[in-house]
Amino acid sequence: MTSNTILRAARRTFIAGAAALLVSAVAVPSFVTPTFAADGPASVADLAQGLLGAVVNISTSQTVKGTEGPGAVPMPQLPEGSPFQDFFDDFFKNRGGDKDNGAQKVQSLGSGFVIDAEQGIVVTNNHVIADADDIEVNFSDGVTLKATLVGTDTKTDVAVLKVDPKGHKLTAVKFGDSTKMRVGDWVMAIGNPFGLGGTVTVGIVSARNRDINSGPYDDFIQTDAAINRGNSGGPLFNSAGEVIGINTAIISPSGGSIGIGFSIPSQLASGVVDQLRQFGETRRGWLGVRIQPVTDDIAESLGMATAKGALVAGVIKGGPVDNGTIQAGDVVIKFDGKDIHEMRDLPRVVAESPVGKAVDVLIVRKGVEQTVKVTLGRLEDGEKLASSEEGGKTDQDKGDKAPAVSTASVLGMTVGELNDETRKKFSIAADVSGVVITDVAKDSAAAERGIQPGEVITEIAQESVATPKDVMDRIGALKEQGRKNALLMLASKTGELRFVTIRMD
Repeated sequence: MTSNTILRAARRTFIAGAAALLVSAVAVPSFVTPTFAADGPASVADLAQGLLGAVVNISTSQTVKGTEGPGAVPMPQLPEGSPFQDFFDDFFKNRGGDKDNGAQKVQSLGSGFVIDAEQGIVVTNNHVIADADDIEVNFSDGVTLKATLVGTDTKTDVAVLKVDPKGHKLTAVKFGDSTKMRVGDWVMAIGNPFGLGGTVTVGIVSARNRDINSGPYDDFIQTDAAINRGNSGGPLFNSAGEVIGINTAIISPSGGSIGIGFSIPSQLASGVVDQLRQFGETRRGWLGVRIQPVTDDIAESLGMATAKGALVAGVIKGGPVDNGTIQAGDVVIKFDGKDIHEMRDLPRVVAESPVGKAVDVLIVRKGVEQTVKVTLGRLEDGEKLASSEEGGKTDQDKGDKAPAVSTASVLGMTVGELNDETRKKFSIAADVSGVVITDVAKDSAAAERGIQPGEVITEIAQESVATPKDVMDRIGALKEQGRKNALLMLASKTGELRFVTIRMD
């Protein structure tokens, strides 16, 4: 067997057993690279030399149970003198565990960087240190220090650690402005891929504002700088040596770098780091609304020239705008001076705003732009309020005293009065009002939109409806106006709202 064959076999064995590495073409936790010189300098040696000391390797250990058996990975048998022997010895030591109780100590490796030399503050990914019993920070000069956890944020995958320098002089780097990075700008990543610390790779910003469905605030920088397992939590640098991203994920069908990596932009990460240092937790702004995308059909139904913004589908009871400032059916197109191009922009800019701040919100209400002022609550409190609201009921029931049920057929739906009988039949909450949908014709326009019997029409084209006749009148009026689509606000059985457009032609 040739030496190259041996090395390839050893690498495959390590990748298979090192940890849970996804091999399908999906975004998986990994380690990205930082940006650098806009002109792509001939050599990055000087830049790298000044930054290597601030980038650290992070090793964690965790005691788990039940790792003996078919799923356990044995120590690979390597030929004498293999260059991988020391590395595998380090990785697999203490993995035997206590066979009497089935417990085993599992180790993992990642990257991080120092942002405060005096205080010993280190930034990394949350997934690097999640559930760890012990965390050690290894510096480029060989010094290893125990770390304590300052705070974590699972929504952005950011964690802050603290070490006691004990007279050891640390090197720190600072955050730069990720908003200034352009596609094509050069970047540099330094990290700990596969335990090979102090590794420098170079690439460019391949794309910005990437949404990889990893969390509510996805806004990743995409780079082709080589990042692999172990780079997670490491910095992405610009040409000035500033951190403009935290490497966190890759897309890879093979488990190795294929030039598609993702980094949390410093614009988002720096604010989270500041809050974790100050409070040990995040304190995000909260608007208190449920939102959905503005489609072309919805935009047309609302009289908007283009589909943009975030459509308010509901308002959380007891939230910051439960005073009528913002209403269901409003479209938020600008928040505190920042344009809201699409739905996912709103949660991010709200979360980045301070709790208690009074902000101007530009909305479109019934086709007219207007500015309202709201004072933000705290998201973490709002999440508890929103969950407790589900299934909530009131004493109001506008349909209880309705006369005998009358029905009408419109747009492929059969609609009827919402009264005691229909509430009981469809288990509709007492505080839901409107016109109940009792049947949906197969292959109709309503069926195409996923409308189901038991849902309640509360508004059509932002006008309330209470009877089947109201529904017919509103649809007729829209057709007379030449509208092609009808915008319906539908309530679920528990009262959760959503907007749907239905073709009328």
